[in-house]
Amino acid sequence: MIDHLNWYWLWWSMTVPLAGGLAVAWPFWLRKQPIFGNLVATIVTFGWGLAMIMREHIELDRLIQQCFADGDVCFPSPSAFTRFAIYAFIALTETVIVFSVSLTIETRVRRRGYAPEWR
Repeated sequence: MIDHLNWYWLWWSMTVPLAGGLAVAWPFWLRKQPIFGNLVATIVTFGWGLAMIMREHIELDRLIQQCFADGDVCFPSPSAFTRFAIYAFIALTETVIVFSVSLTIETRVRRRGYAPEWR
């Protein structure tokens, strides 16, 4: 675990917060509140990213302490910073996706009020 990434948690980070953020923001977008919907979805995605960074930090700390207890000196590969940056980049990418979907939904909701021949 100290010498490779945990793909299980990376997979969860790439799927769950995006789906959760979209599900939470959707009702706000349909009520013509895109800014509040985007804010809530951003809190979900960045909150999950922060939680995954803290989980990774605790896991690395536990593994390094175990190496020290065994009398070895261990260095994680990839480094802790790289692992944290991966989770932060995933959260940022999901937020960009949420904002892009928001623009599409906002345009559709706004055009819904016009007659088809005026669109």
